[in-house]
Amino acid sequence: MRLSRRNFLGGSAVALASVAAISGRVQAAAIPEAPSADSPAMRPPIAPPSGQDYQPVVTLNGWTLPWRMNGEWKEFHLVAEPVTREFAPGMTANLWGYNGQAPGPTIETVEGDKIRVFVTNKLPEHTSVHWHGMLVPNGMDGVGGLTQPHIPVGKTFVYEFQLKKSGTFMYHPHSDEMVQMAMGMMGMVVVHPKDPNFRRVDRDFVFVMSAYRFDPGTALPKVAEMTDFNIWTLNARVFPGIDVMPVRLNDHVRVRMGNLTMTAHPMHLHGHHFAVSCTDGGWVQESAQWPEATTDVPVGAVRAIDFVADAPGDWAFHCHKSHHTMNAMGHNVVNLIGAPERMLAKAIKSAATGAMAMGTDGMGMMAEMEMPLPDNTLPMMTGFGQFGGIEMGGMFTVVKVREGLAPNDYNDPGPYKNPPGSVAYEVNVEEAGEPTRQKGAGEAPGMKMPGTKMPGMDMPRMNMPGMKSGGNHDHH
Repeated sequence: MRLSRRNFLGGSAVALASVAAISGRVQAAAIPEAPSADSPAMRPPIAPPSGQDYQPVVTLNGWTLPWRMNGEWKEFHLVAEPVTREFAPGMTANLWGYNGQAPGPTIETVEGDKIRVFVTNKLPEHTSVHWHGMLVPNGMDGVGGLTQPHIPVGKTFVYEFQLKKSGTFMYHPHSDEMVQMAMGMMGMVVVHPKDPNFRRVDRDFVFVMSAYRFDPGTALPKVAEMTDFNIWTLNARVFPGIDVMPVRLNDHVRVRMGNLTMTAHPMHLHGHHFAVSCTDGGWVQESAQWPEATTDVPVGAVRAIDFVADAPGDWAFHCHKSHHTMNAMGHNVVNLIGAPERMLAKAIKSAATGAMAMGTDGMGMMAEMEMPLPDNTLPMMTGFGQFGGIEMGGMFTVVKVREGLAPNDYNDPGPYKNPPGSVAYEVNVEEAGEPTRQKGAGEAPGMKMPGTKMPGMDMPRMNMPGMKSGGNHDHH
């Protein structure tokens, strides 16, 4: 990943506009430089500064925004600007984001910190930043026109507040919100507890979910789309481009998920049970938690899950809405399962020379066939593992639990080596013999199918009040 240090605003020639009356404004006279990133590779976490103790968070296919100390204030610099983002090899989108990427970098800090966030607007229209779920002064809430002026093109505003609560939060615009969020403007905020032992974990991951609609071969999302999305992402990446999550066997793991799509996502983890430990409203008391394998992340909400990685292996982690684990899916495809392929192929070729009949036996074959695609378009199902095609896309990644990983090693450890005899295998039917098929399977012993008279089942005729002899109810 390339990190460049860009000083967009230099010296006394630039006027600083604050979003509200703030204490210590004279200390904010020198605007910090703005780091930038243009690679989707996961960056190593930033170690805590001297005097603070926490397990730093890792952003899938992203990075943590560096800061500087200015007296007792942590100072960050966000730059809102047009960016390009690779969703996976083979597809790049033209989006809006922060500091070279969409979504923007994660802001990581500690409960009680005083933070100052400079926001420079390099977009073609005005913007603002709302601190979703965070308790801030009204004038710092970031709702353009209501709590502050919109940030004009080319200008820099500063947000300044003290962090009252720890937890997991988001940031996004509240100016032309539909367009700017649909273009990818969002990011995550992680505020660690002041007490380093409170709910501490060994591995801490974070990502934000976003969704887009692209016509085949295009790179600009359709921002007015409300329901028919066809690219579903974790941190603006789709499988197989999403980072895996390597964890050490028996690590305590936290995964923080923000949802800024237009629908909820039931996120499912294989091989483990977890508890929801935190929302964008704060920590969930342990007495109020229960074991889960799937949790729904509502629209405009955050859910953090905690689990002990006590089962070695490569464990799928994905949205359980199956269309959300597909890429560039055409939603008007006709279901051809069971159609006579020969007749169908003849009809199709008469209408389009060279066309193929597909889908008569399901769509799994599409994951194995490398067929030509429009430029800048991903296969609907893709990805390969050690046993063949994974046939996934979209919101799908893998938690890789291994013995012996170094504490801060986030490199992909490769495929899991299953112990001998622990992988599902084919049965040799010729040697074992064809299994017999029993008619009436599923019936309880001694029971017959409907329409037969069973011994001991003759019921006496009963005359009920209000019922005629024919058994019809007398309605009034």
